Amino acid sequence: MASGPNVRANLTEAARLISRAVDAGAELVVLPENFALMGMKEKDKVQIAEAEGQGTIQDFIAETANKHRVWIVAGTIPLQAEDRVRVRAACLVYDDKGKVRGRYDKVHLFDVHLEENQETYDESATIEAGSRTTVIDTPFGRLGLAICYDLRFPELFRRMADEGVEVIAIPSAFTAMTGKAHWEVLVRARAIENLSYVIAAAQGGYHVNGRETYGHSMIVDPWGQVLDHLSNGSGYVIAELDPVRLHNTRRNFPCLNHRKIPCKIKQ
Repeated sequence: MASGPNVRANLTEAARLISRAVDAGAELVVLPENFALMGMKEKDKVQIAEAEGQGTIQDFIAETANKHRVWIVAGTIPLQAEDRVRVRAACLVYDDKGKVRGRYDKVHLFDVHLEENQETYDESATIEAGSRTTVIDTPFGRLGLAICYDLRFPELFRRMADEGVEVIAIPSAFTAMTGKAHWEVLVRARAIENLSYVIAAAQGGYHVNGRETYGHSMIVDPWGQVLDHLSNGSGYVIAELDPVRLHNTRRNFPCLNHRKIPCKIKQ
């Protein structure tokens, strides 16, 4: 998607794309970060923050999941935080009856200055960070959740591996500049390191607020092979998650069982 500042317009677009993906055979749908709102300013998301379990965005996802009988990983939804001037960037997982089965709050916040194009991001000003990993049981395997900037922190994914992760969803909105440099190599690395499928759903294109996101949504298998890919703009990627292939790869190449943490030597 290339979401804008109108929530209802974004939800209409999400509904259209979900319907297309379902018609193509999708049973698990992953939406990108900020799918419901890419505001004109960062504080816009605070203005539409929803209480957990109620609100326009959450109702839409629940109804859509139930309507199509699909599981939906709902990108990020701005949920109310303890600090009322900020939100939680919450990724909610809905089952095929529209019931919430899991929640992950973005842990790593994008507070950076990109010198090359003089872009500055300060997510911690409007987002309250989470502190826990989330890995849940689904019909598609053990599903772990991460969001955008989290992709750069492999220790988060190692914790998921300790919890038996098999499929990782990474809703994202990478900048055009950082995406060009790092997006694909990081997505494929997380799949290879953890011998897991990775579904990386990304914002991609030009936004009304002047921002450009990299796109290149992709699904990667446990060997690092890109199974499907979309450069940018509205659309979907689709692939089969093969549990037999995953388990055979892990059995024949058991690097997760070979992990060792060397002792620190004092000098």
